[in-house]
Amino acid sequence: MKTLIAAALLAVTATSIDAEHTWAGKISDSACNAKHVEAAEGEGKMPDRECTQACVRGGSVYVFVTADKDAKVYQIANQKNEEVIAHAGHHVKLTGELKDKTITVSKIDVVDQP
Repeated sequence: MKTLIAAALLAVTATSIDAEHTWAGKISDSACNAKHVEAAEGEGKMPDRECTQACVRGGSVYVFVTADKDAKVYQIANQKNEEVIAHAGHHVKLTGELKDKTITVSKIDVVDQP
């Protein structure tokens, strides 16, 4: 009986790890994460999209920042995904698989776009 219960729990756990989920938030970069700040003294703050693109050109990677009040930051596994690149700095609904704080993106729906 214990073996059957353990096998059932393992099956449920394995399924939930591999299942796709959808989150609301913003595609950002690893240098700024949730906060884009003034790029250079006296230059003013760049729009989020421009800041994200500039930081990625400078060596940062794309990340996903959740829209909830504690704003969790997740790495994005597929950095060359066309949708990720196209929606840098945008508020989106992102669908993908989460494993060890890294999301493999499968779909992005734009929530707002400047």
